[in-house]
Amino acid sequence: MDDLQQLLPAARQAAALCQRVQRVHIRSTRQDDAIWRKEGHEHVTIADYGAQAILCRAIRQLFPDDAVIAEEGADHFLQYVAAGEREEVRRQVSAALGEEVSEAQLCVWLDHGQEREAARIWVIDPIDGTKGFIALRHYVVAVGLLDEGRQVVAGLLAAPGWPGAGRLLYTRDGGALMEPLKGGAACQLQVSRRREPADLLLMESFEPSHTSHSRMAQLCETAGLAAARVERIDSQEKYGRVAAGQADLYLRQTFPGGSAHRIWDHAAGTALVRAAGGIVSDLDGSALDFSQGATLARNAGVIAANPNIHERVVDGLASLAAQ
Repeated sequence: MDDLQQLLPAARQAAALCQRVQRVHIRSTRQDDAIWRKEGHEHVTIADYGAQAILCRAIRQLFPDDAVIAEEGADHFLQYVAAGEREEVRRQVSAALGEEVSEAQLCVWLDHGQEREAARIWVIDPIDGTKGFIALRHYVVAVGLLDEGRQVVAGLLAAPGWPGAGRLLYTRDGGALMEPLKGGAACQLQVSRRREPADLLLMESFEPSHTSHSRMAQLCETAGLAAARVERIDSQEKYGRVAAGQADLYLRQTFPGGSAHRIWDHAAGTALVRAAGGIVSDLDGSALDFSQGATLARNAGVIAANPNIHERVVDGLASLAAQ
């Protein structure tokens, strides 16, 4: 989907804003001026609003008739963010864009394309991995694209925390590419073909609230993967590691009674892994269904894996569920 290429500059601007907010606020004693909690007790930051405004501004300019599903919105921004903090968002966005913008413009951009019926939908998570962002670990700026059939057809991840000064990953012409976040030569991405357990690297969420680390260990034992190494990081960067062939499996489980996964947490990563030759499904092997609005309401959990181990993981989960 070539249209995605037109958003790469905005993704870089959004990532640069996030890095600047980290330097100015998160690494200093000014954290309280940059971080709040939403009604659901999730964190939101200056950078969440700033990055989304930049991305939606670009979509509004480039693809004005497309719809948007995004994590943040102007109502919360105006109701819960104090005037001084809103001014800081305005300053940060102005600096990122190299032009003065108003609070009114920010609100227009934050809400652009939402609640709209359209053939195509851009799915945005301005900071995926907010806890990782706050803790100076891993996070990404994530953009996915759904077509008229609500299939995810393109995606990009700007990953400032990727080892080696950050990376930009994106789909193009049916494949997946990666290049330095600040620009440089792109390389083609290809998932691994590893299958021997001792050679595998499994990715799981850093936050215990996102996964059961003990159940992951049970799965590895049941699926014959106990010898595999496990790395825990935040955000859809886990998808990126699988797409790049650096890791072999990302598993996201569900908790009994828990809410359905939000599509902005998975759309971009799903597109990248598939474009790199991997398989993305839910825990029983079914394709992820992005047609149910803002959630993956028809799916339980996520498996993103190289094709040589995906079926083994699905079978292992089925065996574990039967115990």
